[in-house]
Amino acid sequence: MPDTSPIQLTILSRQQDDVEIINSTLRNAGHLVHCTWVRELAELSDSLGSNAPELLFARVTSPAEIEAAMEVRSRHASGIPVVLIRDALTEADLCAAIDAGAQDVVNLQSSSRLQAVATRELHIARLDRALAGTLASARQYRDQVKAFMTGSTDAIANVQEGIIVDVNPAWIELFGQTGPDNLLGQPLMDLFDPQSHAALKGALVAAVQGRWSGHKLATIAATESGTEMHLDLHLEQIEFEGDPAVRLRILTQQRDLEALTQQLEEALRYDAATGLLKRAAFLERAKEMAAKPLKGGIRSVIYVEPDKFAGLEAELGPLLVEDLMEALGTLVHGQIQPGDTVGRVSMRGIALLVERGNTRDLEAWLDHLLQRVSSHVFQIGKRSVSISCSAGTATCNAKGESLELPLDAAIEAQRQSSSTGGGRRAHEKKAVEADAARADDQAWAARIKNALLANRFRLVQQPIASLVGEETEMYDLLVRMLDEKGDEVLPSEFLAAAERTDLMKNIDRWVIGAAMSFCAARKPNHVFVRLSRDSVLDRTLGNWLQQQVKSSKVDPGRMVFEVAEDVATRHLKELKELQGLLSSNGFGIGIENFGSSHDPGRLLDHVPVDYLKIDGSLMQGLANDRPLQDRVKALVDQASEHNIATIAERVEDANTMAVLWQLGIGFIQGYFVNSPEEVVLGS
Repeated sequence: MPDTSPIQLTILSRQQDDVEIINSTLRNAGHLVHCTWVRELAELSDSLGSNAPELLFARVTSPAEIEAAMEVRSRHASGIPVVLIRDALTEADLCAAIDAGAQDVVNLQSSSRLQAVATRELHIARLDRALAGTLASARQYRDQVKAFMTGSTDAIANVQEGIIVDVNPAWIELFGQTGPDNLLGQPLMDLFDPQSHAALKGALVAAVQGRWSGHKLATIAATESGTEMHLDLHLEQIEFEGDPAVRLRILTQQRDLEALTQQLEEALRYDAATGLLKRAAFLERAKEMAAKPLKGGIRSVIYVEPDKFAGLEAELGPLLVEDLMEALGTLVHGQIQPGDTVGRVSMRGIALLVERGNTRDLEAWLDHLLQRVSSHVFQIGKRSVSISCSAGTATCNAKGESLELPLDAAIEAQRQSSSTGGGRRAHEKKAVEADAARADDQAWAARIKNALLANRFRLVQQPIASLVGEETEMYDLLVRMLDEKGDEVLPSEFLAAAERTDLMKNIDRWVIGAAMSFCAARKPNHVFVRLSRDSVLDRTLGNWLQQQVKSSKVDPGRMVFEVAEDVATRHLKELKELQGLLSSNGFGIGIENFGSSHDPGRLLDHVPVDYLKIDGSLMQGLANDRPLQDRVKALVDQASEHNIATIAERVEDANTMAVLWQLGIGFIQGYFVNSPEEVVLGS
């Protein structure tokens, strides 16, 4: 807003007419002025000291008077402009005045020039004052920031475009430096292990854009000694010396009594060297988790053990083999996802209780873990040791059960895997008679039909979050069945039986109808609805959809039908027909589990789609696996070439999200975005 406060003028002149002319001329120009009249040069210093004028007019003619007036101005009000008054104005007068330090010379008979000069000098003076205030505020802010950083016990660094521009003493000490010289001006990535680079770059980009909201980024720092230092970074968007920057903060553990008490309790539960739960603590926590009903996905017990352990113990000795197990435990702990429970349950074995989106996700994560172990060189004492591990898995009941049976089954599966050569995983073997399996399917078929008749199916929503641009209201819609008691039955329990007993079309149509009701009521931007193989092959689907659109009056543009990549690949002809039908009716179409086949790009050359959901199994271990990142990047590039939006499935942690930002993914979904899923509709 413009400054409308009165203009303070000081006028040095023996003639009162000068004061009246200047006052009236400037008022006529729209300036609100307040004039202070100083008759004698000797009175000027007192007036300047008490009135703080914004502009000084002075009728002084001789060089000595001009010099004296300018000296008083410099001593008492150095920042104000001076305009000299003359009855007649020559070029020589103007040059002499400017040489003496005045801003201009005016003839009071030329009112228009007087107005222009006064307006110009006042504008410049106020800009200079505002700039001085801004600089003073900036210096004050900088001093406050410096004091904050110096006094903080948290390690803090400010980064601009990947370069460290400021650090505090705690950061210097943490990274083993004696001063800031070796850090300032250096790339931030030089301080971190390469496996953390992708996530860190993505998080920096998101933070600069103001889209990193309080997530904790797990990183591994590169130290002078070569040992790994695991650090949790907190990032926030700031300005540093007027330019966008990111502040990285590593929180210091609070040393109050409550924290010390908690640390003591944790020390009794955790192994200090590896971060793994001790046997009793793991079994206690895992039993509590296993007893809780699942909200979605699958829950599994994993047992991991080094191959040929007896030979390792004979070669290294009992002390060094224990060091090897501690190092293995540290590596395993560094690979777990939020919510995983991991502990050392025997001298040679590590157990985990994990929840994943589906079996493929579990297998992909476990394969990544075993590959990390086999490619890692463990430094044990003065020896370098390479090992492989075998793993066994067992699925826990979704409704909750005792831990003992699945843990025993996982250990038995690991034994079988190790006996066949090691370095691999195996799942529990369940001997099920064919007649019993058929009977089980028929029982499920009866339950599913009863649930459809009794309207005991429910939709649940899972938000899809944008990594680019504005947030849009997008949901993945999933189905749940309620049993006779009203308890939720997960898809992993009944969908396989529904597929084997030809009931998927019935379930799909229930979901589609409920999704249309949801769209009509909530009017989201998009909802994603799965179509099974049976629906893709169902030639009556098109007419049925048209009837549903007419009766529900839903905008078909809000609905995106998605087909699994393996179904799309096996039934390419039918998928092309389905795509034409959906598009002609205004629906969108997408491919889920994209990237799970050998040649996923072939689909895009044959069928135009709107969305690609990158397979959730590719998210397992993505944050620190460069080849896997390259694979996902190739999928994103393929989608970009066809102008197709990308969604990453089953994103479970901040590090994975940060990498996806770097790779150019458009959207993400998973429990990291929203957990648990929320029931929104029951038709």
